[in-house]
Amino acid sequence: MFYPCIECITFAKQIFPMYTKLLTFTFALFSFFSLAQTPGKQRIESYQLLKTHPSLLQGLPFTNIGPTVMSGRVTDLEVNPQNPHEFFVAYASGGVFYSNNNGLTLSPVFDQEATLTIGDMAMDWKNNLLWVGTGEVNSSRSSYAGTGLYQSADRGKTWKYLGLEESHHIGKIILNPRNSAEAWVAVLGHLYTPNPERGIYKTSDGGKTWKQTLFVNDTTGCVDLIIHPDKPDILYAASWTRTRKAWHFNGCGLGSGIYQSTDAGENWKKITNGQNGFPENEGVGRIGLTICEKNPLQLYAVMDNNNHQDKPQESEQKLDARELQKMSRETFLKIDNKNLESFLRDKGYPDQYTAESVKESILKKEYSVTDVADWYLSDADASLFDTPVCGAELYSTQDGGKTWTKTHDKPLEGVHFTYGYYFGTVAVSPQNPEKVLLAGYPLIQSTDGGKTFKQIDGDNCHPDYHRIWINPADDQHMITGNDGGVNITYDAGTHWYKANNPAVGQFYAIQTDENKPYQVYGGLQDNGTWVGPSNHQENTGWHQSGAYAYKELGGGDGMQVEVDTRDNNTVYLGYQFGNYMRLNKTSNEYVDVKPIHQIGQKAYRFNWQTPIHLSRHQQDVFYLGSNQFHRSLQKGEKPESYSQDLAPTKLKGNVPYGTLSSISESPLQFGLIYAGSDNGFIHLSRDLGYTWTKISNGLPQDLWVSRVIASKHKISRVYATLNGYRNDDFRPYVFCSDDYGLNWKDLSATLPHEPVNVIREDPTNEQILYVGTDNGLYVSFDGGTTFMAWASQLPRVAIHDLRIHEGSSEIILGTHGRSLFKSSLSTLRKYPEIKNKDLYVFTIDSIRYRETWGKQYSAYQPAQEDSIQITYFVAEKTSVTMRLLNVKNKVLKTIPLQAEKGFNQMNLQMDIPKSSAHLIGDKLKAGENGKYYLLPADYRIEFEHKSGKKESIPLRLFSKK
Repeated sequence: MFYPCIECITFAKQIFPMYTKLLTFTFALFSFFSLAQTPGKQRIESYQLLKTHPSLLQGLPFTNIGPTVMSGRVTDLEVNPQNPHEFFVAYASGGVFYSNNNGLTLSPVFDQEATLTIGDMAMDWKNNLLWVGTGEVNSSRSSYAGTGLYQSADRGKTWKYLGLEESHHIGKIILNPRNSAEAWVAVLGHLYTPNPERGIYKTSDGGKTWKQTLFVNDTTGCVDLIIHPDKPDILYAASWTRTRKAWHFNGCGLGSGIYQSTDAGENWKKITNGQNGFPENEGVGRIGLTICEKNPLQLYAVMDNNNHQDKPQESEQKLDARELQKMSRETFLKIDNKNLESFLRDKGYPDQYTAESVKESILKKEYSVTDVADWYLSDADASLFDTPVCGAELYSTQDGGKTWTKTHDKPLEGVHFTYGYYFGTVAVSPQNPEKVLLAGYPLIQSTDGGKTFKQIDGDNCHPDYHRIWINPADDQHMITGNDGGVNITYDAGTHWYKANNPAVGQFYAIQTDENKPYQVYGGLQDNGTWVGPSNHQENTGWHQSGAYAYKELGGGDGMQVEVDTRDNNTVYLGYQFGNYMRLNKTSNEYVDVKPIHQIGQKAYRFNWQTPIHLSRHQQDVFYLGSNQFHRSLQKGEKPESYSQDLAPTKLKGNVPYGTLSSISESPLQFGLIYAGSDNGFIHLSRDLGYTWTKISNGLPQDLWVSRVIASKHKISRVYATLNGYRNDDFRPYVFCSDDYGLNWKDLSATLPHEPVNVIREDPTNEQILYVGTDNGLYVSFDGGTTFMAWASQLPRVAIHDLRIHEGSSEIILGTHGRSLFKSSLSTLRKYPEIKNKDLYVFTIDSIRYRETWGKQYSAYQPAQEDSIQITYFVAEKTSVTMRLLNVKNKVLKTIPLQAEKGFNQMNLQMDIPKSSAHLIGDKLKAGENGKYYLLPADYRIEFEHKSGKKESIPLRLFSKK
């Protein structure tokens, strides 16, 4: 086992002083590889170190290349009631955006804070105070932990941190409309571990200090909070018991209920007890609240009921897999063949299983009736929709919560399914207490107080709703937030407009091909799999042409993608829990490639993001991981298993666990394969998957293997990144082995406290490594001894995947919240050569001269102009002078610059002062805009350091002629 040597740490401190404190803390923790929760203050300190010590790479920008059309998950809306064209939008993992033109444009205002995961916002429009609570409360697999509460007094231009760092997930913020210094916060608390800092918190001094006024227990927090519209001393809070583990999610419990305060949140009384009409039992899940403005004694509460419903009488003749589990052999054989055949086909059993063949196998005792049922019930994707929970239920009170009544007699089918924890919003019209809306998989509305409902979302609306805003002056006007962004209606849902201009896609994984320009593929959260050109620039011109650059290839939650680069037409893609297929893009033909177990065989376990890999040595060979390793020699068809269980576990739950999470084949040797799992195992095969050796004993145990990567440079080298997020452990875990995993070297010492998702080598230099975390991108130029942030024009967003396109020397980032970014690597790769130079200027390409410079196509448009971007490097922050000279070394233009330490960029316009025009020649005339522009010729650009050191590069302007 390898630990960082003292010399390495000393060197890191000298080169990267920003990490001195962080280094000491991290090294001490890593000495024993102990797993522990990361304190919220440590996460904040880690962020502050990055913020106060800019990286040398700040001058190397990233460009967002979309896509936008599918948008991303919205968690909250804050709309100006006096001017509904103005509003803020909170995205689950994309930050806060602002619009003052009814969503035609949305601009980010929270990009450089510690985290971009948002739980709730509250806007005091009168006093211009925006409160933002971080940490999404929807409790999904990608609901990131926040860092507390923030406030802005200038609509998001600047922010002040208000604490509550251990809140992790904030459900609601309520402001006192009569006292801007008083506010209440519903804190849901940690998702994966118990913690006492949850419940209701109150401030009376604008967030300077906080008092916890309601605490239920260390696994029960508060998810919703409402205030009496006329009496701000009266508040109602919804508590929610929920715990998530990597292997199990429990979204209900006795701690879930509704509380009331009549003294401005100082004291609370539970007003649901199981005896007054509102249930109190182990099945009570997430609760959402709303209050009627016209009659504040009338409240609505939507509750996610996790208890199982009674079987409807009309479906008694229809077979149910759970009943089959308990059915005797004799009873099964008496089932009508037509009924059994219908069951087999409806539930997706392979065609080889017919009513006749299954009964024959039961007779021969080749497998049992329970085996038949288990084949279907083992499908994690099916269990999302088919588990017979009661689901969404709406309750109302007419007396301020003393008594409650369920508003409907029939079940609200298809609203929550089994994942009601993901929803929890109910809204009532300010004008009409009988008009109530529920946010779930569909958006449904009742006009009779919840007795009956109808669906009102449109064909351009995405399912899975999380927020509803109803205009207090006109309840026909509504704005909703869902997994596909923001939708706006002015006719009560008859027609909708989709405000999807920001790039907030939540990518799980990305891939590239070898087209020209190369294409970028990726799977997104609940938005399928898409592909688009790498040179894409977002604009609204496609609204006119009707042809958006990105195209959807598949649905569901899009997952990993592999491309056969022999034709750039054969694509492997899929959705959650291993449901992959092979696509011919030209013919649009799909072939399923998911390994299917047989009845009676132990079911495979598939990760939510099941790993796949296409061999680059022979692209007919396709690998896929369940809890076993599967290989196909026929482009994904007829996959076979060649391994034992590579992720054994004794932990049981309702989430597939003990599954492979990463597969990598050596680019240097066919059949040398690594497989990592979600429970911390890494195995090596040297023979195409026939035999496997465990190589993870020297690593921290029981962590999620977020990536295992075989080196491009050395056949025995392998990298592994581990992720402790599901233990509330936010430390970085990055390791390298140079002997096939026999010994591991820890590369994590200079990384901040951010869980690591991915690592890639630079294909041209084995010393350059790229690491993507839950909050950004980091680069090492010394094989992982030290890392520095690369965050120029990047928000603090989770990077789930990154790829390096070798032919274009570009890096592409797949972010989970802000779509795709790319940047050139050509300049960055020079850093090891120039890092000790006081000044270095990078050469530029020749520029084509255009006679249109200075001309206006019309009197209403600006004149045409061009510029060239110049990159330069300085060893320390300093002043620099740039000069443009002609071939006779006469100065045409001088620009003073203030250079930051590291890489810098400037744009040089192609015009020169009138006083320099004579140095070009008599032919130079002013343009229509009065400016003088360079003519085709050779020039020189000179940079002078304040020390007097000079560096020059040539500039050539050429004419098309």
